[in-house]
Amino acid sequence: MEQARSIIITGAGSGIGRATARRFLAAGWRVALLGRREDALHDTADGAPALILPCDVTDEGAVDGAFDRAHAEWGRLDVLFNNAGRGADPATPDQMDPRTFRDVIATNVTGMFLCARAAFRLMRGQAPQGGRIINNGSIAAHAPRAGSVAYTTSKHAVTGLTKSLSLDGRPFDIACGQIDIGNAATELLMQVSTGAPGAEPLMDVAVVADAVLHMASLPDGANVQFMTVMATNMPFIGRG
Repeated sequence: MEQARSIIITGAGSGIGRATARRFLAAGWRVALLGRREDALHDTADGAPALILPCDVTDEGAVDGAFDRAHAEWGRLDVLFNNAGRGADPATPDQMDPRTFRDVIATNVTGMFLCARAAFRLMRGQAPQGGRIINNGSIAAHAPRAGSVAYTTSKHAVTGLTKSLSLDGRPFDIACGQIDIGNAATELLMQVSTGAPGAEPLMDVAVVADAVLHMASLPDGANVQFMTVMATNMPFIGRG
């Protein structure tokens, strides 16, 4: 009997990470849920046999330990959905607290690098060699919202990370792609957006989960390099 494929999902305690984790569990994958809040990870699993990995993605030692635990449990890591991230309150550059800027970069760039680094190490060393890394970018990786200097800077950096991982992964059969999402209706975003002036259209978060599952399920030798999934009427084209 063929063994189920395996995936680590970061930021799995809420939002896109939670919806995606539940979609993969329903599809029969072996799923590891990685995030800062263990209680939230158990809520995501909701009784399903997921591997719970409490971890702060900005902590190099904790990240390496969590990925090693998953590899020891399964013997193989097929996919990383590099999803953990954070935003910041809207501010013009002169109003942006440098500490906030650094915190956003620490999670969205350094944290994503540390998780990609750990996955790359395992995928390169396992037999057969290879795997897939899917980075969660954003519409902001292409065009900013006003007042989003920290978040937009971080997501442009994610695109650079995706391209570098794709190139460096070729000799080891490690593929890397990026999904850029335009306003999935997560609980937090709905709270922020509902009734707000200039609120942008939302789409069902299940659409994102299905898209990530599609990217992860491609056969060896095929890759979605960049996918943009967004609410049809979201002001992405023409923004900026």
